[in-house]
Formats: sequence, structure tokens, C-alpha cells
Amino acid sequence: MKETIRFTLNGKTAAVDVEGDRKLLWVLRTEIGLTGTKYGCGTGICGACTVLVDGATVRSCMADIKGVAGKRVTTIEGLADGKNLHPLQQAFIEHGAVQCGFCTPGMLLNAAALLERNPKLTREEILRGMENNLCRCGAHKRIVEAIESVSRERRG
Repeated sequence: MKETIRFTLNGKTAAVDVEGDRKLLWVLRTEIGLTGTKYGCGTGICGACTVLVDGATVRSCMADIKGVAGKRVTTIEGLADGKNLHPLQQAFIEHGAVQCGFCTPGMLLNAAALLERNPKLTREEILRGMENNLCRCGAHKRIVEAIESVSRERRG
């Protein structure tokens, strides 16, 4: 049975009429048209579908849309501040951390959540925090270096 789910999406009020158990990933991609969030494994393992819900990482392929009612959802489309890239997005570009780009949205959102919790991450904390986001192309080293550069800037 369809229901109206209201939430904040990338800073704007959103409402969708869908089955409450429909996965957030598919609502974002098909009902709303935000295709930056990727379908990877469908089991919450790879991290390609990572979004932020009230600032915490969520695997959208596993999350029911009804679970975000009244909450703030941030997708890759909402990470930048208008035309200004998020510092992580800029660092990914500068460090060549985007190869095929498929894992990039999930990587960026996971890294953003890590840095929000602790803006002065050590390399070990970055490695531990990013270990559940998979990069099939082998850009993981450059991804870690990009995150490390943003953390280093925040440390001063």
C-alpha cells in the first residue's frame, strides 16, 4: 500500500508516494531521478549506495524509505555547496581518486561522515573507516590519500 513519506533531501523538502518498504536506493534513483547513488551488490556490503541520513552513513539498498520519514537525507548530489565542491570532492580530483567513478559517491559520503565525526583523522582511522567501501578499480590508495589530505588541512 502506498503512503506519503516526507523527508528533507539535500536540504529541500521532499515527499514521495510509494510503498513504505521500497528501498531508499530505488526511490532516489527512479522516483526522484537522483542517479548518483549507485546500485552495487544489493546486500549492503560494497558501499556504492551509501547516503547520509541525519549525518550517519546508510546503505540505501538495504534501507526502507519509511525509515527516513522526517529525517535529513544527503546524496552525492547534495554534498557540494552550490557550485563549490566539497573539500573531499576537490581532493578526489586532485589526487586522481576517481577512476571509473562507480564507487566514488559512496566513498565521498562515507568519508564526509568520518570527517564530520572527527575532522583530524589519522591514516589508520581513515583505513579502518573506509574498509567497508569497496573500489573495484584499485583507486583505494588514492582515495585514502585524498581523505588524508583533507584531514591534514583541518589539522592545520
